[in-house]
Amino acid sequence: MAWFKRTEKGIQTSTEEKKDTPQGLWYKTPTGKIVDTEELAENVYVSPEDDYHVRIGSKEYFELLFDDGKFNEIEKQLASKDPLKFVDTKKYKDRLQAAQKKTGLKDAIRVGVGKSGGHNLVIACMDFGFIGGSMGSVVGEKIARAADYSLKHKTPLLVISKSGGARMMEAALSLMQMAKTSTKLAQLDDAKIPYISLCTDPTTGGTTASFAMLGDINIAEPGALIGFAGPRVVKDTTGKDLPEGFQTSEFLKEHGFLDFIVHRKELKDKINLYLNLILNR
Repeated sequence: MAWFKRTEKGIQTSTEEKKDTPQGLWYKTPTGKIVDTEELAENVYVSPEDDYHVRIGSKEYFELLFDDGKFNEIEKQLASKDPLKFVDTKKYKDRLQAAQKKTGLKDAIRVGVGKSGGHNLVIACMDFGFIGGSMGSVVGEKIARAADYSLKHKTPLLVISKSGGARMMEAALSLMQMAKTSTKLAQLDDAKIPYISLCTDPTTGGTTASFAMLGDINIAEPGALIGFAGPRVVKDTTGKDLPEGFQTSEFLKEHGFLDFIVHRKELKDKINLYLNLILNR
């Protein structure tokens, strides 16, 4: 026997009256764990059940790393142009405007200056939400100017990478940023000013091939994808099966590409411990 019986037929609920679960209340990790978004935020966006590090942006990293979340943003008005008048499925100019409207950012990186653990620190943090964190001319220029600020004020620099690689809508202009940023970081090295590179998920392409792997120490969050080309491209190119965990931060640490992996909760303490050691404080 059925548990209930409809006594009237033809009953329909209009679309406007249907009750749906509100969006954004829960987050599902790749392993299938469901986490309340408020709990996730309180746990620095790390899933408490499986320790999955959810992708976050510059806003969250600045709040996490700067003392009391206080900092001054520099070079905030820099924005990309469209010198090549590039068009693929849409105009690059329109793509930029859409990304700026969606994210509230001028481009895929922000630079903040403040104190972390009492140390003066410059942080350049990439935002994956802006055209996949792609490295265009503005990203390279902001990193170069962050390095200039560090040189002028004798202040350590931290770059947080989260990128799909070079922004090919800018063609050779994007690739030139690899040389520009590498040259600026060499100047920091000559001046004995510490540079820390933090690789987060994902760090790929020209970003990996330049500033992301040039730190005095190269560190990463757990489980981050780090590499030049994606695993599928590497497999198709080499024709070989890839090792388990290929291009994860754990694999790269084991093979000497990273100095250590740090949990997001310990990130601020670990960075400042390193600065204390290298600055002999």
